[in-house]
Amino acid sequence: MARVIAVANQKGGVGKTTTVINLGAALAERERDTLLIDLDPQSALSAGFGINSYDLDKGIYEVIVDVRDVTLESTIHPVRTHLDVVPSSIDLAAAEMELISAIGREYVLKEHLVTVQDRYHYILIDTPPSLGLLTINALTAADEVLIPVQCEFLAMRGMRVLLQTIEKVKAKLNPRLEILGILGTMYDPRTIHAREVLEELRSVFGQKVFDVVIKSSIKFAEAPVAHQSILEYAHRHDGAMAYRTLAEVIINGE
Repeated sequence: MARVIAVANQKGGVGKTTTVINLGAALAERERDTLLIDLDPQSALSAGFGINSYDLDKGIYEVIVDVRDVTLESTIHPVRTHLDVVPSSIDLAAAEMELISAIGREYVLKEHLVTVQDRYHYILIDTPPSLGLLTINALTAADEVLIPVQCEFLAMRGMRVLLQTIEKVKAKLNPRLEILGILGTMYDPRTIHAREVLEELRSVFGQKVFDVVIKSSIKFAEAPVAHQSILEYAHRHDGAMAYRTLAEVIINGE
C-alpha cells in the first residue's frame, strides 16, 4: 500500500512543485515505484515532465469531477522508470466550484487513490497555493504532509494558518494525518536573513524541520525547461544530492 504524501503550503513560490518533481525522481532512483499527482491548475509539475496540459484528453480534473468512464488509472503517464505522473490542466481551476455541491466532497481524491495504491510505494501530491477544496482533498487523502518553506520571513507568516488547517483536517476528516516534516527551501547561506529564518524555524518547530536544506540555485529553474529533474539535469549538483538525502530520510522512516 502506497505511502501518500501531500506537499502543501498556501503560499506560492516556495518550492512545492520543485520538491514533488525532485523528491519523486530521487525515490524512483532508489527503485521505489512512485506516482506524482499534479493537483495544481497551473500544471507546472506536468510541464516539468514535458506533458502539454493543453493537449490532454484527460487528467486529474476529469477524475475529480467524475467525468464518465475516466478512472484515475486511465490518466497515468509513465515518465521514467519507477515514476508516473497524473497531469492537470487549467480546467482544474473550475473543480473547486464543481465540488462545492458534491456529497463527500473532501473525500473525492481519497476514493480514487484507493484504486491505484497497491501499485506504488509512494504517491506524492502537488497542491495549489491555497487552502481550498483541492488542498483539503489532498490532506484528506494523505498519510503525511510535507511543508516546503522558503527561507524568508514573509514565507513563515502563513505557517500558523496552514498548521491550523492541518489540525482541523486531522480532527474532522483524516485522523491519521501527520506532519512528515518542514523543508527549508531557496536557502542562501550567504545572507544573515536566510540563516536567521532557518534558525527560527528550528527553534519553533524543532525536530519537525528536516536537517536537509534546499539551497537556491538557477539549476532548479533550468531543469524543467529540459523536462528533467535536477537529478538528471545536474547529477552531482548540491540540489540533486539534497533531494537524494531527503528521499533516504523518508525511506528510512518507513
